[in-house]
Amino acid sequence: MKLSCAEFEVLLCDAADGQLRGGAEASFEGHRAECGGCREYAADVLGAVAFLSRAAVVEPPQELITAILFDLPARQTAVGKAKAGLVAALGRWLGPVLAPRMAMGMAMTVLSLSMLAQVFKVPVRQLKPSDLDPMKIWVSVDDQANRAWNRAVKYYDNIRLVFEIQSRLQEWSEQEEFDRQQKIRNDAEKLSVPSDDRKPL
Repeated sequence: MKLSCAEFEVLLCDAADGQLRGGAEASFEGHRAECGGCREYAADVLGAVAFLSRAAVVEPPQELITAILFDLPARQTAVGKAKAGLVAALGRWLGPVLAPRMAMGMAMTVLSLSMLAQVFKVPVRQLKPSDLDPMKIWVSVDDQANRAWNRAVKYYDNIRLVFEIQSRLQEWSEQEEFDRQQKIRNDAEKLSVPSDDRKPL
């Protein structure tokens, strides 16, 4: 089986560890013999691995180990005391949010919103520092709220049933106003006409 250069690089890791066997080793050696670039690359890698295997293991001095083991508990105690207040406060505030159930719910919400954005072709662009200006955010939210309110009002006003009800209410209001004016005129006429039982002087 002939290998590509990318497959050769994958097998090179196993070759450096001495794990190649059988057909994989034969394919590796065949590509190595044919490709000059891969041959040089393999020589560099295998040479570096061989050099590292010949390097002596350096033993740390016993004084250094003793100093580290002696100093470590004291440092851990000091760091623990310094962080106890902050960690405890953050734990109390962020504990419910970082619970696995809440974190997975938030992750699924973000995933769902991103999938909906892909389905409905919502334009996505990189945020700029100017986009985080509180005044611009407030103006944008206020503008969108006004647009949504205006659309809702127009939709409500254009409904036929609402139009008919408003027309009927307007007719009743006009009729009631007419009746009230008529009653006022009648009362005024009654007051202006003298009574029959009154005798002229």
